Amino acid sequence: MSLSLAGVSRAFGGVRAVDDATFTVADAEVHGLIGPNGAGKTTLLNLISGLLQPTSGRIELDGRRIDRLPPHRVAALGVARTYQNIRLFAGLSAADNVVVGEHLRRHAPFWPRLLLLPSAQREERAAREAAEALLSRVGLRERAGTPAFSLSYGEQRRVEIARALASQPTLVLLDEPTAGMNPNEAAAVARLVREVAREGRTVLLIEHNVRLVMEVCDRITVLNFGKVIARGAPAQIAQDPAVIAAYLGDGS
Repeated sequence: MSLSLAGVSRAFGGVRAVDDATFTVADAEVHGLIGPNGAGKTTLLNLISGLLQPTSGRIELDGRRIDRLPPHRVAALGVARTYQNIRLFAGLSAADNVVVGEHLRRHAPFWPRLLLLPSAQREERAAREAAEALLSRVGLRERAGTPAFSLSYGEQRRVEIARALASQPTLVLLDEPTAGMNPNEAAAVARLVREVAREGRTVLLIEHNVRLVMEVCDRITVLNFGKVIARGAPAQIAQDPAVIAAYLGDGS
Protein backbone atom coordinates (compact mmCIF):
# COMPACT_ATOMS: atom_id res chain seq x y z
CA MET A 1 0.00 0.00 0.00
CA SER A 2 1.46 3.35 -1.01
CA LEU A 3 1.06 6.51 1.06
CA SER A 4 1.15 10.05 -0.32
CA LEU A 5 1.16 13.38 1.52
CA ALA A 6 0.79 16.63 -0.41
CA GLY A 7 1.14 20.01 1.30
CA VAL A 8 -0.03 18.63 4.66
CA SER A 9 -0.13 21.15 7.50
CA ARG A 10 -1.53 21.09 11.01
CA ALA A 11 -1.74 24.20 13.18
CA PHE A 12 -2.47 24.41 16.91
CA GLY A 13 -3.39 28.03 17.42
CA GLY A 14 -0.54 29.99 15.91
CA VAL A 15 1.90 27.06 15.97
CA ARG A 16 2.35 24.90 12.87
CA ALA A 17 3.27 21.46 14.20
CA VAL A 18 3.37 20.17 10.61
CA ASP A 19 4.09 22.69 7.86
CA ASP A 20 3.46 21.86 4.19
CA ALA A 21 4.77 18.28 4.42
CA THR A 22 5.02 16.51 1.07
CA PHE A 23 6.47 13.03 0.55
CA THR A 24 5.52 9.53 -0.58
CA VAL A 25 6.00 6.06 0.89
CA ALA A 26 6.18 3.30 -1.71
CA ASP A 27 4.43 -0.05 -1.49
CA ALA A 28 6.31 -2.59 0.69
CA GLU A 29 8.91 0.02 1.62
CA VAL A 30 10.41 0.69 5.04
CA HIS A 31 10.38 4.48 5.22
CA GLY A 32 12.01 6.32 8.09
CA LEU A 33 10.66 9.56 9.53
CA ILE A 34 13.29 11.27 11.65
CA GLY A 35 14.03 14.66 13.14
CA PRO A 36 14.84 16.37 16.44
CA ASN A 37 12.40 16.34 19.36
CA GLY A 38 9.40 18.52 18.59
CA ALA A 39 9.86 18.24 14.83
CA GLY A 40 6.24 17.12 14.29
CA LYS A 41 6.79 13.41 13.64
CA THR A 42 4.13 12.00 15.97
CA THR A 43 1.67 14.69 14.89
CA LEU A 44 2.19 13.50 11.33
CA LEU A 45 1.39 9.90 12.32
CA ASN A 46 -1.72 11.15 14.11
CA LEU A 47 -2.80 12.86 10.88
CA ILE A 48 -2.23 9.73 8.81
CA SER A 49 -4.10 7.47 11.25
CA GLY A 50 -7.06 9.84 11.55
CA LEU A 51 -6.59 10.93 15.16
CA LEU A 52 -6.12 14.47 13.85
CA GLN A 53 -7.27 16.17 10.68
CA PRO A 54 -4.92 18.41 8.72
CA THR A 55 -5.47 22.15 8.55
CA SER A 56 -4.64 21.87 4.85
CA GLY A 57 -3.28 19.38 2.34
CA ARG A 58 -4.12 15.84 1.22
CA ILE A 59 -3.27 12.37 2.51
CA GLU A 60 -3.91 9.42 0.21
CA LEU A 61 -3.63 5.63 0.46
CA ASP A 62 -3.28 4.03 -2.96
CA GLY A 63 -4.86 7.15 -4.45
CA ARG A 64 -7.80 7.25 -2.01
CA ARG A 65 -8.08 10.35 0.12
CA ILE A 66 -8.18 9.54 3.86
CA ASP A 67 -7.47 12.84 5.62
CA ARG A 68 -11.14 13.41 6.49
CA LEU A 69 -11.83 9.88 7.70
CA PRO A 70 -12.18 8.95 11.40
CA PRO A 71 -9.62 6.56 12.90
CA HIS A 72 -11.80 3.44 12.69
CA ARG A 73 -12.35 4.00 8.96
CA VAL A 74 -8.62 4.47 8.38
CA ALA A 75 -7.90 1.29 10.36
CA ALA A 76 -10.46 -0.62 8.27
CA LEU A 77 -8.48 0.33 5.16
CA GLY A 78 -5.50 -1.60 6.50
CA VAL A 79 -3.62 0.91 8.66
CA ALA A 80 -2.28 -0.10 12.09
CA ARG A 81 0.05 1.70 14.46
CA THR A 82 1.95 1.77 17.71
CA TYR A 83 2.20 4.81 19.96
CA GLN A 84 4.98 6.90 21.43
CA ASN A 85 3.31 6.52 24.83
CA ILE A 86 2.42 2.87 25.34
CA ARG A 87 -1.32 2.18 25.17
CA LEU A 88 -1.83 -1.36 26.41
CA PHE A 89 -4.61 -2.61 28.67
CA ALA A 90 -2.55 -2.97 31.83
CA GLY A 91 -4.76 -5.61 33.48
CA LEU A 92 -4.98 -7.87 30.43
CA SER A 93 -2.38 -10.46 29.57
CA ALA A 94 0.05 -9.98 26.72
CA ALA A 95 -1.97 -12.44 24.61
CA ASP A 96 -5.27 -10.72 25.36
CA ASN A 97 -3.81 -7.37 24.35
CA VAL A 98 -2.83 -8.87 20.99
CA VAL A 99 -6.27 -10.47 20.58
CA VAL A 100 -7.76 -6.97 20.91
CA GLY A 101 -5.83 -6.03 17.77
CA GLU A 102 -7.67 -8.72 15.82
CA HIS A 103 -11.09 -7.09 16.20
CA LEU A 104 -11.27 -6.05 12.54
CA ARG A 105 -10.88 -9.70 11.51
CA ARG A 106 -13.53 -11.14 13.84
CA HIS A 107 -16.76 -12.25 12.17
CA ALA A 108 -18.87 -13.84 14.90
CA PRO A 109 -21.77 -11.52 15.88
CA PHE A 110 -22.16 -10.23 19.42
CA TRP A 111 -24.81 -12.70 20.66
CA PRO A 112 -23.02 -15.92 19.62
CA ARG A 113 -19.90 -14.60 21.36
CA LEU A 114 -21.86 -13.65 24.48
CA LEU A 115 -23.55 -17.07 24.59
CA LEU A 116 -20.28 -18.89 23.80
CA LEU A 117 -21.80 -20.72 20.84
CA PRO A 118 -19.49 -23.20 19.03
CA SER A 119 -18.80 -20.87 16.09
CA ALA A 120 -17.73 -18.09 18.44
CA GLN A 121 -15.60 -20.48 20.50
CA ARG A 122 -13.78 -21.66 17.36
CA GLU A 123 -13.08 -18.08 16.38
CA GLU A 124 -11.82 -17.29 19.87
CA ARG A 125 -9.43 -20.26 19.81
CA ALA A 126 -8.12 -19.21 16.40
CA ALA A 127 -7.63 -15.63 17.65
CA ARG A 128 -5.61 -16.80 20.65
CA GLU A 129 -3.47 -19.09 18.52
CA ALA A 130 -2.76 -16.21 16.16
CA ALA A 131 -1.93 -13.94 19.11
CA GLU A 132 0.51 -16.46 20.55
CA ALA A 133 2.15 -16.86 17.13
CA LEU A 134 2.64 -13.08 16.93
CA LEU A 135 4.06 -12.98 20.45
CA SER A 136 6.48 -15.68 19.35
CA ARG A 137 7.54 -13.44 16.43
CA VAL A 138 8.46 -10.68 18.87
CA GLY A 139 10.17 -13.08 21.29
CA LEU A 140 7.48 -13.12 23.97
CA ARG A 141 5.73 -16.48 23.60
CA GLU A 142 6.63 -17.45 27.16
CA ARG A 143 5.10 -14.19 28.45
CA ALA A 144 1.72 -14.69 26.76
CA GLY A 145 -0.14 -15.07 30.06
CA THR A 146 1.66 -12.27 31.89
CA PRO A 147 -0.36 -9.12 32.69
CA ALA A 148 0.86 -6.14 30.70
CA PHE A 149 1.65 -4.15 33.85
CA SER A 150 4.15 -6.85 34.87
CA LEU A 151 6.10 -6.64 31.62
CA SER A 152 9.22 -4.52 31.25
CA TYR A 153 9.02 -1.34 29.17
CA GLY A 154 10.79 -3.01 26.25
CA GLU A 155 8.48 -6.04 26.45
CA GLN A 156 5.42 -3.79 26.42
CA ARG A 157 6.78 -2.17 23.27
CA ARG A 158 7.02 -5.57 21.64
CA VAL A 159 3.46 -6.46 22.66
CA GLU A 160 2.32 -3.24 20.97
CA ILE A 161 4.08 -4.25 17.77
CA ALA A 162 2.43 -7.67 17.90
CA ARG A 163 -0.97 -6.04 18.46
CA ALA A 164 -0.43 -3.73 15.47
CA LEU A 165 0.36 -6.74 13.27
CA ALA A 166 -2.67 -8.67 14.53
CA SER A 167 -5.05 -6.95 12.12
CA GLN A 168 -2.85 -8.03 9.19
CA PRO A 169 -2.38 -4.41 8.08
CA THR A 170 -1.01 -3.28 4.74
CA LEU A 171 0.45 -0.08 6.25
CA VAL A 172 2.13 -0.15 9.66
CA LEU A 173 2.96 3.08 11.50
CA LEU A 174 5.61 2.54 14.19
CA ASP A 175 6.25 5.38 16.65
CA GLU A 176 9.64 4.82 18.35
CA PRO A 177 9.24 1.03 18.54
CA THR A 178 12.67 0.40 20.11
CA ALA A 179 12.44 3.01 22.88
CA GLY A 180 13.50 1.45 26.20
CA MET A 181 15.02 -1.62 24.56
CA ASN A 182 18.52 -2.96 24.93
CA PRO A 183 20.67 -3.37 21.78
CA ASN A 184 19.72 -7.04 21.30
CA GLU A 185 16.00 -6.28 21.56
CA ALA A 186 16.33 -3.35 19.17
CA ALA A 187 18.20 -5.50 16.64
CA ALA A 188 15.42 -8.10 16.82
CA VAL A 189 12.80 -5.42 16.12
CA ALA A 190 14.86 -4.19 13.17
CA ARG A 191 14.87 -7.71 11.71
CA LEU A 192 11.11 -7.97 12.27
CA VAL A 193 10.51 -4.68 10.45
CA ARG A 194 12.41 -5.95 7.42
CA GLU A 195 10.46 -9.23 7.53
CA VAL A 196 7.18 -7.31 7.60
CA ALA A 197 8.23 -5.37 4.49
CA ARG A 198 9.27 -8.58 2.71
CA GLU A 199 5.76 -9.89 3.37
CA GLY A 200 4.46 -7.01 1.25
CA ARG A 201 3.51 -4.58 3.99
CA THR A 202 4.51 -0.91 4.00
CA VAL A 203 6.18 0.50 7.12
CA LEU A 204 6.51 4.14 8.18
CA LEU A 205 8.94 4.26 11.09
CA ILE A 206 9.66 7.02 13.60
CA GLU A 207 12.83 6.20 15.48
CA HIS A 208 15.48 8.14 17.44
CA ASN A 209 18.01 5.35 16.97
CA VAL A 210 19.50 6.89 13.83
CA ARG A 211 21.91 4.00 13.26
CA LEU A 212 18.99 1.56 13.21
CA VAL A 213 17.08 3.82 10.80
CA MET A 214 20.05 3.98 8.45
CA GLU A 215 20.35 0.18 8.48
CA VAL A 216 16.71 -0.80 8.12
CA CYS A 217 15.08 1.90 5.95
CA ASP A 218 14.88 2.03 2.17
CA ARG A 219 14.26 5.79 2.20
CA ILE A 220 14.10 8.50 4.85
CA THR A 221 12.21 11.76 5.27
CA VAL A 222 13.58 14.32 7.74
CA LEU A 223 11.39 16.83 9.59
CA ASN A 224 12.51 19.95 11.45
CA PHE A 225 10.06 22.43 12.98
CA GLY A 226 7.29 20.70 11.06
CA LYS A 227 8.92 21.11 7.66
CA VAL A 228 10.42 18.45 5.42
CA ILE A 229 14.08 19.41 5.09
CA ALA A 230 15.40 16.30 3.31
CA ARG A 231 14.22 13.16 1.52
CA GLY A 232 16.24 10.32 0.07
CA ALA A 233 18.20 7.13 0.59
CA PRO A 234 20.03 6.64 3.90
CA ALA A 235 23.44 7.43 2.38
CA GLN A 236 22.14 10.74 1.01
CA ILE A 237 20.48 11.69 4.29
CA ALA A 238 23.62 10.93 6.31
CA GLN A 239 25.59 13.47 4.27
CA ASP A 240 22.91 16.15 3.90
CA PRO A 241 24.12 19.48 5.42
CA ALA A 242 20.59 20.48 6.47
CA VAL A 243 20.14 17.23 8.38
CA ILE A 244 23.52 17.53 10.08
CA ALA A 245 22.69 21.11 11.11
CA ALA A 246 19.26 20.10 12.46
CA TYR A 247 20.74 17.39 14.68
CA LEU A 248 24.06 18.94 15.64
CA GLY A 249 23.53 22.68 15.18
CA ASP A 250 25.16 24.83 12.53
CA GLY A 251 28.17 25.67 14.66
CA SER A 252 27.40 29.40 14.76
